[in-house]
Amino acid sequence: MNEFNQVEWRSVALFRLAGYGLLLLSLFDYINIFTPPRFTNSVWEFQVMGEMVEKVPVPLIGLAFVFYGKDAYRKDLEEIVLKVLSWMALGLGILFLLIIPLGINNTLRLNNLNNFQLNAQLNQGLNQLQQINDRLSSATSDAEINNALRNFKFQGRIPEVKNSQELRNRVLSDISNAKNQLQTQIETTRMNQKISLVKNSVKWNLGALISGVLFIYVWKLTNWAR
Repeated sequence: MNEFNQVEWRSVALFRLAGYGLLLLSLFDYINIFTPPRFTNSVWEFQVMGEMVEKVPVPLIGLAFVFYGKDAYRKDLEEIVLKVLSWMALGLGILFLLIIPLGINNTLRLNNLNNFQLNAQLNQGLNQLQQINDRLSSATSDAEINNALRNFKFQGRIPEVKNSQELRNRVLSDISNAKNQLQTQIETTRMNQKISLVKNSVKWNLGALISGVLFIYVWKLTNWAR
């Protein structure tokens, strides 16, 4: 019987040792996540939320290992640590529930930011193409046409046409096509960014909800430690 208790104690001690190790590693991870802090930056806040949710399994498993065996084979100092960890589980649970509204708000802010940047990129590209279009349309001599095309590269090259008038017509046609291509490209990018943003937002907000409930449940189940 005594030998059985000794083997049991070693098994329990192994679980608890692993649990403390996982919690310590989680602490390092979370410190790294928040360093350097850039609060009010919607991109940083959204990424931090995602990393927090992604790393939740480690501290949850760590807590489960640490509390394994309840108060058996515990020393007085460890009982104090367990009480702190139990309340910490409640704090983490509340924290994860509180970041859900922040995550939703940052999703909307990032969507607006992405649209603003893409619209600015689209307008800049269209304006550049329109400037070339206007200069070529008003050019009458070969010198004016060549001057208008001097710094212009359509898709990385200028059509190889020796006649300047023909070259102008070719480039004007290419500019029209380039506008359509640019708009299509921007809209495709906009849709891809929105889909990726929504997927991450749903994943991380639901993850935060589940994490919050689990941490609070850990706190509830460890009332014996308080």
